[in-house]
Amino acid sequence: MTSLHYTVDGPDGAPVLVLSGSLGTTTEIWQPQLDALTERYRVVRYDHRGHGRSPVPPGPYALADLGGDLLELLDHLGLERVHLAGTSLGGMVAMWLAAHAPERVDRLALLCTSASLGPPEVWAQRAATVRAGGVAPVVDGVIDRWFTPGFAAANQGVVAWARRMLESTPPEGYAGCCAAIGTMDLTGALGRIGAPTLVVAGADDPATPVEHGRLIADRIPGARLEVVPDAAHLASVERPAAITALLLDFFGKGAADDR
Repeated sequence: MTSLHYTVDGPDGAPVLVLSGSLGTTTEIWQPQLDALTERYRVVRYDHRGHGRSPVPPGPYALADLGGDLLELLDHLGLERVHLAGTSLGGMVAMWLAAHAPERVDRLALLCTSASLGPPEVWAQRAATVRAGGVAPVVDGVIDRWFTPGFAAANQGVVAWARRMLESTPPEGYAGCCAAIGTMDLTGALGRIGAPTLVVAGADDPATPVEHGRLIADRIPGARLEVVPDAAHLASVERPAAITALLLDFFGKGAADDR
């Protein structure tokens, strides 16, 4: 396991909310939600292994490696039970944790993610491309999946920021996490998740379409699906107000039990 880079914001003694990001992003992915969330929660953000300021162990990685990293972080911070929200890869890690260590997860929010995102050959090819030529060859295709065309045209500064973040991802870390995505299949584990769960899908997400979110919501007992219009894969950036409102409402429902 790997000692992850993390940040902690928000008042001491507040319920803890851990935020996990997508492939090719850093803790900054949650910046649009941070001010509102830290009014009510002690917010822990972290970089996956091979991303941002976290170490870059040799790949390939498995989803269990990334989930183990998060468990190690919770132990390091002395956090026995937390709220957990993850987007894309972060949602996969969150589902793994909720299925394999259910006692550690209070409420669970899964954004723009999938329980199985094959075929493995596609991810193996992307990993090989990045190892051979760095992240640059895949950047344009990733950006096209992250944002709807209309948003990208009207928000070129945001797109440039996202591009810089993606381009800064260490190739070995990106490729290693591609392997984790390509080899994971959480479909059979979803029924073991007992935490109250919110599933959020972007209506225009080409990477993890609404059907992927619907499958998750159907398999996790009592889960609720919300579809956000005019949103592609990075919904927390493209539709920050909508995502913030959903998270505040959902996690707020458990506040009385957390204090």
